[in-house]
Amino acid sequence: MQRPATIRHRTSLYEDAVTIVEGEFQSDLSLDDIARRVASSRRQLQRAYAEIGRTTFREHLTAVRMDRAADMLDGRGPTVREVAHRVGYRQPAQFAKAFRRHHGLAPSDYRARRRFTGAGAAVPADGIAQAA
Repeated sequence: MQRPATIRHRTSLYEDAVTIVEGEFQSDLSLDDIARRVASSRRQLQRAYAEIGRTTFREHLTAVRMDRAADMLDGRGPTVREVAHRVGYRQPAQFAKAFRRHHGLAPSDYRARRRFTGAGAAVPADGIAQAA
């Protein structure tokens, strides 16, 4: 069992890292960079992500990027290529692969489905819109 002070410290590290990632997801962020900025070691930040966030830094960064990308793909916003760059991917193909892994659809298919189902309607995990 961990000491309360350890839990508080790791919670603080995790929350600080989350704030940075959510504010700067489009930047070229690394675990080492974030650890430096929250005055921690790489290993301590990894532990905070694992124990407090139940995830890894990379998984968290990708999830934030993919959620923001999905928001941008609603409607007739920027092109998929522009979305890729806006969420921090230099290569649109890498973005498309990550998006497909996270959302189960290619970005262009996600956009088309969102247009079809309406911007406010959620796309089910299986990608099949249900008729009302």
